[in-house]
Amino acid sequence: MALESGGVLPEVELAYTTAGTLNGERDNVVWVCHALTANADPHEWWPGLVGKGRLFDPARHYIVCVNMIGSHYGSTGPLSDNPVTGEPYYHDFPAVTVRDMVNSLDLLRRELDIHKIHTCIGGSMGGQQALEWAIMQPQLIENLVLIATNAQHSAWGIAFNEAQRMAIEVDPTWGQSRPDAGLNGMKAARATALLSYRNYETYLKTQTSYQPDKTEDYPASSYQRYQGEKLARRFNAFSYWTLSKAMDSHHVGRGRGSVTAALQCIRAHTLVIGITTDLLFPVEEQRLLAAYIPDAHYEELESLYGHDGFLIECDQITAQYKTFLKATSRVTASGE
Repeated sequence: MALESGGVLPEVELAYTTAGTLNGERDNVVWVCHALTANADPHEWWPGLVGKGRLFDPARHYIVCVNMIGSHYGSTGPLSDNPVTGEPYYHDFPAVTVRDMVNSLDLLRRELDIHKIHTCIGGSMGGQQALEWAIMQPQLIENLVLIATNAQHSAWGIAFNEAQRMAIEVDPTWGQSRPDAGLNGMKAARATALLSYRNYETYLKTQTSYQPDKTEDYPASSYQRYQGEKLARRFNAFSYWTLSKAMDSHHVGRGRGSVTAALQCIRAHTLVIGITTDLLFPVEEQRLLAAYIPDAHYEELESLYGHDGFLIECDQITAQYKTFLKATSRVTASGE
């Protein structure tokens, strides 16, 4: 698989899940694109949207989700064996971009003989993939749902990612070729990232100490350490590094003239959702998407949880999607 960087992956393995059954008309496909450290099972990390009785129900939909290349959960990544050397890639894993990830998604789509996606949905980095795919193949996706995402990764977002990579770099084990290299640095990186995923009000309401005599061991302190430890138990620093770099690369205008020109290629019915308290992907970025994607519909979520609201506010997303789908169905039926 040729990569945007000029590098090549000699072999590509994709870990994926499907749920439900492809119907006779083959028009009930829901493709879920996951965010930075998630996996190919949206039932696990998006249970408010995917599952029995939920918005995307296997009883009605054929739900597909693929672990992005470079990740920790089964698809080809830095801990995979390089078929050329017979050893894990580690630091030699080539740079991948969001566009490369979408090319890999399309390999699986063809393998599954899917010719039309009823709904492609993603939040954050998952939204970046869904957006790229809708631009690359305008006739493939019927309904596109973009949550807390953007057309190009901002200087603000890149700065957060670089600060996290700096934390990994100062881990004395990072230069070593072993699966647990850089894990302590990644713990600090995750704690840094969490500040961008949440906001002042989140910490005020959930991590404030109400013991005025305390002079150390605050809830906010232990929470940051807990989040770092939690990620270290399930992820690796090589993938974290690779995927953060891929997120930085996201720019739909690359090779297409401009962001505006790229967005205007989209033919899917599009719902763009911003989160009013999102510090990392502020609503201005979603409003830009809605302004330039033809006939896009824009909504906002109210959430205490900032950027992470896309994983939490599933009732709001469900209501907004249903309203959007009814509106697009009326337009399609009327031929407008």
